[in-house]
Amino acid sequence: MTHAAFPALRLRRTRAAAWSRALVSETRVSPADLIWPLFVTEGKGVEEPIASLPGVSRWSVDGIAARVREARDLGIPCVALFPNTPRDLRTEDGREALNPDNLMCRAIRAAKDAAPEVGILTDVALDPYTAHGHDGIVDGAGYVLNDATSNILVDQALVQAAAGADIVAPSDMMDGRVGAIRTALEREGRVNVQIMAYAAKYASAFYGPFRDAVGSGGLLKGDKKSYQMDPANAEEALREVALDLAEGADHVMVKPGLPYLDIVARVKRRFEVPVFAYAVSGEYAMIEAAATAGAGDRDALVLETLTAFKRAGCAGVLTYHAPVAARLLGNG
Repeated sequence: MTHAAFPALRLRRTRAAAWSRALVSETRVSPADLIWPLFVTEGKGVEEPIASLPGVSRWSVDGIAARVREARDLGIPCVALFPNTPRDLRTEDGREALNPDNLMCRAIRAAKDAAPEVGILTDVALDPYTAHGHDGIVDGAGYVLNDATSNILVDQALVQAAAGADIVAPSDMMDGRVGAIRTALEREGRVNVQIMAYAAKYASAFYGPFRDAVGSGGLLKGDKKSYQMDPANAEEALREVALDLAEGADHVMVKPGLPYLDIVARVKRRFEVPVFAYAVSGEYAMIEAAATAGAGDRDALVLETLTAFKRAGCAGVLTYHAPVAARLLGNG
């Protein structure tokens, strides 16, 4: 392609005025691109601020219902639920995950009653339910057993779907679990329940505040490197995504977000499917810390970050800044 040369071509011409910049903007972010993660706790009328996530709280089920109505009013199409299971209900096998009246299921039902038009995404993993903080069943040597865990995850997904979940999101990184969940959903007639696979979930240092939020941080024995991905690997992420898509995933997720935008872009180019990213707790905390320290304007940092996700190829982003961003984007 042939272009004019300077001064016939001045790229700054289209940047000179706000209306012109808006006219030629290549990437747009709207509240419809956001998924709002919410933490659920026991009780009534409870709001528990999370110290490592300033501005984020755990909410009792009635509070979750209010937050879902808020999401609807802000134009946020979907919320993601994560339970802080009481310590006395956490066991070696995570059996509370299969209780149809557990904290997660009660929150799902309340959310759907409060605003049925808002999508409900649920976390399919055992770490909020296990006494050891791992995402699955652990053997005597501390190794997370793949197939035994996958069998439980299938039942967990069915329990959540029965409660009203619109999207089940296996975040455990067990091999083969997406296909097993899809087969079970079809068998049970829940053909419209979507699967968003945490397809490329890395063993990251950015998850600390999240583990505080769901109460598993102090319980975790060892690390998760035997099932979550090595941050050094990119080709492996493409293999993981290919497997999950072949097994029936409707969408795939890359987690964490900003440090892995190269993975988002490669997945989008290779597979041309809806790709989501999770702007994880550590990313949120860094923006809040930078703003508090006067190192940057929070609103500008939030919007620039979301634009980067969209520019890389994301269909949407899970972000704790969702209500902030939605208001900034004009729907609040």
